[in-house]
Amino acid sequence: MSSVRVSRHARMRLMAAVATVCALSAAPLAPQAVAADTSPYTETYRPQFHFTPEKNWMNDPNGLVYYKGEYHLFYQHNPNGNSFGDISWGHAVSKDLVHWKELPIALSHDDEELVFSGSAVVDWNNTTGFGTRKNPPMVAIYTSAYKDGSKQAQSLAYSTDRGRTWTKYRGNPVIDIGSKDFRDPKVQWYAPTKSWLMTVSLSKDHKVRFYSSKNLKDWELLSEFGPAGSTAGVWECPDLFPLAVDGDPDNIKWVLVVNINPGGIAGGSGSQYFIGDFDGKKFTAEDKGTYTPPTGTVLQDFEGTDFGSWTTTGTAFGQGPATGAVDWQGAVSGFDGKGLANSFHGGDGATGTLTSPEFTVGSPYLNFKIGGGRHPHEAGTVLDRTPPEGKVLADFEGGTYGAWTATGNAFGTAPATGTLPDQGQVSGFLGDGLANTYLNGDSTTGTLTSPEFTIDKKHINFLIGGGNHPADSDNPTAVELLVDGQVVRSATGKDAEALNWASWDVSDLAGKKAQIKIVDNNSGGWGHLNVDHIVMSDALATPVSQETSVNLLVDGQVVRSATGTDSESLDWASFDMRPYVGKKAQIQVVDMNTAGWGHVMADQFTAADKPAKSAVQLTDWTDYGKDYYAAVSWENAPGGKRYMIGWTNNWDYAGSIPTSPWRGAQSIPREMALRTVDGRVRLTSKPVNSVNSLREKRPTTATGVTVKSTSKPLIAPAAKGKALDIEATFSLKDAERFGLKVRTGTGGEETVIGYDTTTQALYVDRTRSGAADFHNAFSDAFSNSVQTAPLRPKNGKIKLRILVDWSSVEVFGGNGEAVITDQIFPDPSSTGVEVFADGGAATLERMQAWQLRSIWR
Repeated sequence: MSSVRVSRHARMRLMAAVATVCALSAAPLAPQAVAADTSPYTETYRPQFHFTPEKNWMNDPNGLVYYKGEYHLFYQHNPNGNSFGDISWGHAVSKDLVHWKELPIALSHDDEELVFSGSAVVDWNNTTGFGTRKNPPMVAIYTSAYKDGSKQAQSLAYSTDRGRTWTKYRGNPVIDIGSKDFRDPKVQWYAPTKSWLMTVSLSKDHKVRFYSSKNLKDWELLSEFGPAGSTAGVWECPDLFPLAVDGDPDNIKWVLVVNINPGGIAGGSGSQYFIGDFDGKKFTAEDKGTYTPPTGTVLQDFEGTDFGSWTTTGTAFGQGPATGAVDWQGAVSGFDGKGLANSFHGGDGATGTLTSPEFTVGSPYLNFKIGGGRHPHEAGTVLDRTPPEGKVLADFEGGTYGAWTATGNAFGTAPATGTLPDQGQVSGFLGDGLANTYLNGDSTTGTLTSPEFTIDKKHINFLIGGGNHPADSDNPTAVELLVDGQVVRSATGKDAEALNWASWDVSDLAGKKAQIKIVDNNSGGWGHLNVDHIVMSDALATPVSQETSVNLLVDGQVVRSATGTDSESLDWASFDMRPYVGKKAQIQVVDMNTAGWGHVMADQFTAADKPAKSAVQLTDWTDYGKDYYAAVSWENAPGGKRYMIGWTNNWDYAGSIPTSPWRGAQSIPREMALRTVDGRVRLTSKPVNSVNSLREKRPTTATGVTVKSTSKPLIAPAAKGKALDIEATFSLKDAERFGLKVRTGTGGEETVIGYDTTTQALYVDRTRSGAADFHNAFSDAFSNSVQTAPLRPKNGKIKLRILVDWSSVEVFGGNGEAVITDQIFPDPSSTGVEVFADGGAATLERMQAWQLRSIWR
């Protein structure tokens, strides 16, 4: 299960480094998603052939097992709401991995524990004694996440009626090491030793442990694996299984899947894998060798005693390059030579910039090393932190709420003075006080209402942070403007503790009497709000930068940006400079963050012909998209097949996606294989064959379509749709990029599925895919709105399989070695498909596109 499972407090600490710009509405409230119909499974963004619960929150798949003709899908589920909380095991079954029947809750949270992720097995030999040999029990092995936050431990539950009803084992937990970060057991029968094998994560240690048992109750530690691969976030939801290489039963390799959050290849959540050997006790990953970055012209290596012609503002970067760690900083590694730029001078509270002189872009790539905090650049933010002038309605200074009135228990008797106990670090407020409803945790609720005032200026500006629960949701965390007792404006947080400016245009309400009401009606995850400095002004407040980043400026505008990974170790990053060759540019290293990990480090800026690769890029990934996490596989599948499924979401914005009354979907189940690709063994995947049963009988076909530096619609009616299965083969000519655009239409909406011939990469660009403003980490120029996966042509051709659903795309390139899964939220009227080529010509040799029937009707 994901990192939020540590506790809701740890969840906030993990996600607080994400976006901080607050959602705001400058118009009367509108629903999150306009439903196309009132009946279930017809809502605007409801997937039509991916599993979703009828209502409420869902995340990680759990307990994947095949038994008596049914594939069981359990999943992390909140039976009581549309956000993370009250985590239990939901349950669905399928006979073909495509058509699903939702069943009642299997394992429920109780007064002591939340039921976090795990697995399920059929105890054929009744080693547990929970059933009989004639009626072997299904046994679930799950993580007990104790509600008092004391620990996570592994526990059992069993069923003797095909998983319909469950009993928790009285002897729980069966493994308890006293850790708060010990979770997600994946259990299987290991025939050579006639024993059960458990793979489980030590999440913060970036390790996987292996245990053995004869009866699922008594466990012996075998070994540990890790750290390895990507370690930028917590390790979760491990899976271990054998596969034949290229179908050869005499060449078996073991695959260890480790999901990570954050630290994924596309930012945020991701699913990495290792290939190696397992000897019954220990997993040994194959040695992939060492990496040598491309050479080039060094623009700045910080080896001098000062910054030379680079200029600084603020105090964060000191008087010159650092020679490693500075006072109070952890050990710094990964930089070259003796010097680097380091903004930890004065600690995380210091801010500043370091800017290069102007230069002419002459090389295709700018490579550099970066470390420090994970606080991305956000479009539209400014460096000036001066608050707007005007009439201050509340600054929460002076130790009281003054004439404001409070209800409930969330606000206490006086403003907070910063971070409250067990809360992630709060930053971005002004002065010494703020309204903070985390008093005694997320469980408290209440309101804080201003006295009546007259609107006599154009804008009402305020600083806001905390939970993303809009005013029109069931349990909001919101700031509301009331006129005549009615809510006419509203803003909510972005699941981040850092406050930033939000603003309402109230010019149309001039002369009206109004009140401001801060509302916390939410007792689940991120069920709190931080508010400060409410000021009525003729000036519009612009959100301020809270980034720790390296930016490329062209014509004074940020066109490329990179940030750290909350690590003191520097790693390679690269900017694609090809669009700016011949233009004047500057490099700017920016630290505008004063909270945890509020610093940045940089070194070795090099102009080069090829991009450098980071440790994350050198890691192997089951999927290269933004929305594939907690991937695990089914046990006991017929024919020895290995099917895998993942949660189609990302913890960076999981609680903010605009869906209701459900939130969260599962990917299409995928058949996994090991194949030799370009001389190296890779884990590949393809959609399960049963997806084909959803195809309408007559596909749209296209052959020999050549496009040159243009985009051409496929006009056949069957080529359009919100749910499509597309198979396409392109021949390379001289185009720089080519491919298909899906869900094209309203207002220029499009999701681009393309191939870049210069970088030999498959990509998905969802920049203009539809609704994206619900969270700044979802899709903008600086949040990896373009996902890429390495893919080499075969015989001069690129082969694609594309699944398009009402709110997602899944793209399988080549033989499934390059896969990208992304959520999209287009207008329902955007149903077009186009073929395109940029910078030259490409030929769509053959395409078949099927409309897909819904699994719900």
